[in-house]
Amino acid sequence: MRFGLSYHHQLPKPWADGDEERLFNEALEQIELADRVGLDYAWATEHHFLEEYSHSGAPEVILAAASQRTKNIRLGHGIVQLPGAVNPPARIAERIATLDLISGGRVEFGTGQGSSQLELGAFNVERSTKREHWREALDVVVRMMTETPFTGHKGDFFDIPPRNVVPKPKQKAHPPLWLACSARDTIENAARLGLGALSFSFASPEQSKEWVDSYYSIIESDECRPAGRVVNPNFAVVLPLMCHEDGETALDRGLEGAHFFSYSLMHYFVFGKHQPGVTDIWSEFQATKEMLGFTRELPQPGSAPTAPGAEQMLEQITALRRGIGTPAQITELLKEYEAAGVDQVIFSVQIGRNRHEHITESLELFAREVLPQFTEGREEREAQKAARLEVAVKEALARVETPDKDVSDFVIDNELALLSNDS
Repeated sequence: MRFGLSYHHQLPKPWADGDEERLFNEALEQIELADRVGLDYAWATEHHFLEEYSHSGAPEVILAAASQRTKNIRLGHGIVQLPGAVNPPARIAERIATLDLISGGRVEFGTGQGSSQLELGAFNVERSTKREHWREALDVVVRMMTETPFTGHKGDFFDIPPRNVVPKPKQKAHPPLWLACSARDTIENAARLGLGALSFSFASPEQSKEWVDSYYSIIESDECRPAGRVVNPNFAVVLPLMCHEDGETALDRGLEGAHFFSYSLMHYFVFGKHQPGVTDIWSEFQATKEMLGFTRELPQPGSAPTAPGAEQMLEQITALRRGIGTPAQITELLKEYEAAGVDQVIFSVQIGRNRHEHITESLELFAREVLPQFTEGREEREAQKAARLEVAVKEALARVETPDKDVSDFVIDNELALLSNDS
């Protein structure tokens, strides 16, 4: 099993001058430490306008900075929003390829549709068609990274002429592709398209096993028709992390941050009423957290939710505590995920008001006492998995249909274009 960090760059109010600068620099220090102690991935999400919950509007900048401070850790977009009004396909292909080159081929290309109305509405993306928009964009971006030249596209959402999109990525045919998943149907869709599944849902080991089994059964079936030119059979789950030798201290340091992560997510995606620049999510969280069950003690069975969306949050409360504890407790938990077939556990650490020094201390302790129990023999197990899937992957790639287009006669007369512009 592999391990990573996930960054939303949470910044609860009140804000002071320099807070965002400090937040970004602390994240880079944490990623540098993660690289040094042997973690495998650093993921940066993309969100826009989601105050307090995510100040991560330019993850490509964070990942580029991280690429120059690290040597081995994989750098993941978790995810890039693919609707063209948010990110035009050519700009995505150019950025992914450039990052792949300057990092020495360490990019993971996670994709998604976007979901918050606060974001989609600002970019005039229709919720009713966002999945189709994502699917068409993914195909275009893959072709831009692999075709020389890109042979053009006419579809429902994009009309793009032939161009040679440069640069091309270092990894061939392209960096590994992933899909953000929060439900079983999306996970199964990822498998049908040969994409890694980034499960951002705090799933239990038991739930994860059901999803993993379903995911790999599709990967190995004739339902798998890859969206890319390579298949990325990987299943990842996300958990908060705060590791300390004393379990009560771990709760002191990490539990409220995990609770705020869940509350702020629900604010934007479930029940919140948001006034840009005015709403204070942290204050609302403080005022309602006891009522909603965000307490140090687990809610008693049968606790009645008292606000819209509270029932859904109560289901997450136990999950939010799973990665907060002693090395022994976290090791036991991770062995359950390993037994369930999970390929990667991604930890959210910079959440709520978690302190930088506590995060780095937690990462160092995790790397020293937990990580070694999962690295011995890992390469051999991964090789066995690759051998088991080899035939299925080859058969899936044989189902990929590539466009048969001739652009030999496509010539742009720059001289005539210049004269036209001058006139």
